[in-house]
Amino acid sequence: MTGDGDERMTRERIYEYVAANPGVHFNELARSLDLAPGQVQYHLRKLKRSGEIVEEPLYGRTHYFTPEYDERERGALAVASRETARDVLVTLLIHGPNTPNAIAEEIDIARSTLEWHLDHLVEQGLVDKRRENGNRITLVLADPESTTGLLRTVEPSLLAQLCAGFSRLFDGVFAVDSHPTDG
Repeated sequence: MTGDGDERMTRERIYEYVAANPGVHFNELARSLDLAPGQVQYHLRKLKRSGEIVEEPLYGRTHYFTPEYDERERGALAVASRETARDVLVTLLIHGPNTPNAIAEEIDIARSTLEWHLDHLVEQGLVDKRRENGNRITLVLADPESTTGLLRTVEPSLLAQLCAGFSRLFDGVFAVDSHPTDG
């Protein structure tokens, strides 16, 4: 009898983790819950069969969700669950529209890495690439308000990140020159 109770508890742990972390991928799920991959696979299969969990393979990873998320939301959450893509979104929220080079520099990644993530952010409707003066590309959040909600779902500490970012921006704009010139 204990085996069934343990299985039910493990399945509940997996379900609760997926519900709290929509878009979690398989390896993160196994690592975070400290479960063997085979054990996670077994329980995910049962949860999928019962309709409690939905699986979404995207961009080389399989992501898991509870059924209330539609296909569009699952794609957006899967992309935003990647740290670099999330950094791009947070940077655009803090600094507003910007060039790809400025974003790559701000989050300290190679331009090619940025482009890989941008392709997915654009595909999921989170970021728009706009051509402006002289064919210069500017990156713009497609819907800043829904992006903020999305990031809160993926990364609950988003508010702390945004506050820190606004603080750095504010400090940079209003920095006091500590060595005034003799004038």
